[in-house]
Amino acid sequence: MKLLYTVNSPYARKVRIVALEKHIDMTLQEVVLSDPDCPVKNHNPLGKVPVLVLDDGDNLYDSRVIVEYLDNRAPGTHLIPQDHSSKIWVRRWEALADGICDAAVAAMLEGRKPPEQQSQANIDKQLDKVMRGLEVLNLDIFKKKWCVNETFSLADIALGCMLGYVDYRHKQLNWQDKFPNLAKHYGLLAKRPSFKQTMPVAG
Repeated sequence: MKLLYTVNSPYARKVRIVALEKHIDMTLQEVVLSDPDCPVKNHNPLGKVPVLVLDDGDNLYDSRVIVEYLDNRAPGTHLIPQDHSSKIWVRRWEALADGICDAAVAAMLEGRKPPEQQSQANIDKQLDKVMRGLEVLNLDIFKKKWCVNETFSLADIALGCMLGYVDYRHKQLNWQDKFPNLAKHYGLLAKRPSFKQTMPVAG
């Protein structure tokens, strides 16, 4: 298997962490999406990462699909619970974390436009989504070690990847001061080897 990824994508990081936690070997191929010869478009018609290229040549895309494939591929403890009720709650955490990432990415991309083309109103709108999402998650994680059933799961991975991305791209939000429950949880996650090995890098 080969994973096409960009080093600072929170969605690709989620896949990389799941693979590390499940002890799944895969080839990592870092790509540059703006490169005209970027191979991603040959494997995902949407041109987005992550993409998992399987040994038989088939492709899986969207991080939610890939992590479920990986979780069911390897034996051992499941990061996505088999119990339907618990699975729904894990997926709910993941959906909100990914949605916050979507807004954070949109704000970052808007801010990269030439000044005369930027819309501050759009940046503010996206960052408002980020802050409202963080506020909800901060309340949800109160007095919990892990997001669902006091067991480390995909919910925690998705949450940690999102917080890492927000911390990396939008430090001006000072989210760790405003949302201490999330800050505490993020500190716990940051100690795991899988998170240490996949930290965003400057660039």
